[in-house]
Amino acid sequence: MAMNAMGSSGGAGRRSRRKPVMAEINVTPMVDVMLVLLIIFMISAPLLTVGVPLDLPQTQAKSLDQQDKTPLQLSVDINGKVFINDTEVAISDLVPKLKAITDQRGSGADERIFMRADKKADYGTVARVMGLLSGAGFRRLALVTEVEQGS
Repeated sequence: MAMNAMGSSGGAGRRSRRKPVMAEINVTPMVDVMLVLLIIFMISAPLLTVGVPLDLPQTQAKSLDQQDKTPLQLSVDINGKVFINDTEVAISDLVPKLKAITDQRGSGADERIFMRADKKADYGTVARVMGLLSGAGFRRLALVTEVEQGS
């Protein structure tokens, strides 16, 4: 009987001597997940920059400062097809679509347009596109080239 009394009081003592609740966050799994995501993004980021395949001319000009938002790119390929970013557009629809895009962005005709043209593209098509842009009031046109490699 003495044991029962002793056992019951000893059990109550054990309950009060529990380890305190751990209030710390184990960050090791979170670091593991972040490292895996970092590796995935490092591998996939270069694959996301695909666009219209062009062979750009090379110049010695310095590059322009980058803007915060995604630039509006206009491309002319070797066959004379015109693209807004990666979407093919008929030349007759070029100005209305550009105006709709720039109005939606809130910049209007003041938005900088990066024009990329294949070095073997028809000069007449490139000049026609530039003339359409100028006639529509787009004054901030930047021609994109590659950095010239030393001979």
